[in-house]
Amino acid sequence: MRRQIELSNEVAAALSGSHDQVLRQLESHIDCQLYLRGNLVTLEGEDAAVEAAAVVVRELSELIEGGHDISPGTIDAVTSALDQHESPARVLEDVIWRHRSTKVAPKSVNQKRYVDSIRRNTVTFGIGPAGTGKTFLAVAMAAAALSRREVNRIILTRPAVEAGERLGFLPGDLMAKIDPYLRPLFDALNDMIDPEKVAGFLEKGVIEVAPLAFMRGRTLNDSFVILDEAQNTSPEQMKMFLTRLGFGSKMVITGDITQVDLPRNEKSGLIVVGDILTDVDGVDFVRFDGGDVVRHRLVQRIVEAYDAHDQSQAPELRSAERKRA
Repeated sequence: MRRQIELSNEVAAALSGSHDQVLRQLESHIDCQLYLRGNLVTLEGEDAAVEAAAVVVRELSELIEGGHDISPGTIDAVTSALDQHESPARVLEDVIWRHRSTKVAPKSVNQKRYVDSIRRNTVTFGIGPAGTGKTFLAVAMAAAALSRREVNRIILTRPAVEAGERLGFLPGDLMAKIDPYLRPLFDALNDMIDPEKVAGFLEKGVIEVAPLAFMRGRTLNDSFVILDEAQNTSPEQMKMFLTRLGFGSKMVITGDITQVDLPRNEKSGLIVVGDILTDVDGVDFVRFDGGDVVRHRLVQRIVEAYDAHDQSQAPELRSAERKRA
């Protein structure tokens, strides 16, 4: 089958991208031949493959005409949305935060579900591998809520769990020692808000970044609270954190249950809480996978390779556990 689609000059130029990067990415996601000559796209191959490719081209054209910036990563998002029978425009055009040239919007169907869950629910858990946007999107949602005065402050926290080096060996006072653990949260904040403004908010207490231990005994009212790296909480710490929830507040808890740094004999609070709160109204769990990774494409392949390895090892581990028992 051979099919030709005429594009506007603007759409054709955007699809080509810099050094044909977008076009090459598009070719890697379809199962037919694609040629772009001027403003005419030609698709050749099996009927079903050509029809599927035509849908992708049409969706991309509509996004471009709607003012959406197209990059190689956009192709991933469009094809992922179509595979899950979702509208790519509905996913990609849900801009949750703008700051100067930064525009934050979901890049996958699961990211869209995550953002919608945060809007609807009081407590949202985002669980999945590194690079899926769990923390970044949560901080963007927090910045947007603060700007709309839906909350009075943002509280960012994470457990200061040692992973290969001990706090006592790091130089400086307590805050200097825990700074490396909180740095990713500062980085996300500074991507959303001018650093000078962040410094002012920190000084006034509008934004608070602190280790999880500092949450004990508090009630957090009118706040957007984010607990990052929650896989490194104990069940008792997770309960302590969740019961800090006050009136007018939201909580977002993020973590990756495949990267637990706790001692082997300790359970992760993030794993346990999934069995406890699954059916509680106002609490939602959104689970990401390797297909939601929005960092370098190699990160996605690394995540998938580790998942495959873990699955292949699972029967052996269960057998070893039975022998020990």
